[in-house]
Amino acid sequence: MLGKLVFFLIIAALVYWLIKARSSEETGNTHEKTDESTESNTSPKALEEMVRCVHCGVHLPRSESVTSQGDFFCCNAHRLEHQDSDTST
Repeated sequence: MLGKLVFFLIIAALVYWLIKARSSEETGNTHEKTDESTESNTSPKALEEMVRCVHCGVHLPRSESVTSQGDFFCCNAHRLEHQDSDTST
């Protein structure tokens, strides 16, 4: 009776160990792939500078902004409104 109990405990421990090893192996591979893809395909947007629209104050990525005379705008309409307000004064 005790021998059967020990035998099943050993089998249960082996099954647990195999499942644990396999799950950590899959998790490790996922992290390795993620790290490799992040390093090789670093997106410029993740590191991109944020700028502020001179007209309305909204913050946006520099690549999405409209630039005029060193100022940043969120859209062309705000650039035109800002230019009109500067020329009228």
